[in-house]
Amino acid sequence: MTSKVILVDENDRPIGEMEKLEAHRTGLLHRAFSVFIFNDENELLLQQRAYGKYHSGGLWTNTCCSHPVSGETTEAAAARRLKEEMGFSTGLEFVTSFIYKAELDNGLFEHEFDHVFTGRYNGNPVPDAEEVAGWKYIGLDELATDMAAHPELYTIWFRLIFSRVKNHSTGNQE
Repeated sequence: MTSKVILVDENDRPIGEMEKLEAHRTGLLHRAFSVFIFNDENELLLQQRAYGKYHSGGLWTNTCCSHPVSGETTEAAAARRLKEEMGFSTGLEFVTSFIYKAELDNGLFEHEFDHVFTGRYNGNPVPDAEEVAGWKYIGLDELATDMAAHPELYTIWFRLIFSRVKNHSTGNQE
């Protein structure tokens, strides 16, 4: 089974669909989302991507990320993938959206119109082992220090949006 992503213009208007891997090979702009889940201590739940993923395997990233499918709202897709990848559901709040383009490993590209959501959860996830190699809750200051010292351990999109989400979660404005 192949999955398709929604190709969009710079205003997030759909302009077509393309098989997911092909979109990452060609670097065409497509819709995506990133979910950041915090516990009551304001620690962020990170996931380590499964080593067998087609890109960025083994890297640490935000709680969940993926792409909506045709006919699905981005918020509904975020809630669906959070349950599928991390094994739990919680309310999500839209924070921001932005466009980024970055070269990945394996000659692939991310060129995404990324919608960012946050939520709260205090339990332990039960992740899908095909999607997630590991997980941990971590304080934002400790995470920022580690990301500065070891950026190669984190996905490119996570490094790009971390400061936006950190500012939102602490009540600071950019």
